[in-house]
Amino acid sequence: MKIPLSRIAHARSGDKGDTSNVGVIAYEERHYRILVREVTPERVKAHFGGLVKGEVERFELPNLGALNFLLHEALGGGGTLSLRIDAQGKTLGAGLLSLEIEASEQELA
Repeated sequence: MKIPLSRIAHARSGDKGDTSNVGVIAYEERHYRILVREVTPERVKAHFGGLVKGEVERFELPNLGALNFLLHEALGGGGTLSLRIDAQGKTLGAGLLSLEIEASEQELA
């Protein structure tokens, strides 16, 4: 079944220059494998559409039950160079939590 990512995880985000950093952390350790399977760099890039112009890198942190993403060229130049309302990427974590993922009843139970 399809569920929003926010059902099994929370996120934190920040920035450095024109790159946004988004951490996705499973609420429960057993849901980490769903994150690994469902939240791929390709899906993250597609989710943000034209907002992320560069590469999306993913780093797995199994000991924390988390994934960390670097979204390159995602902030319109970043900081004082950007004309975007959120030039620091603070809202990208919240935006990613609306990504719809697949999870079975058994995985969620």
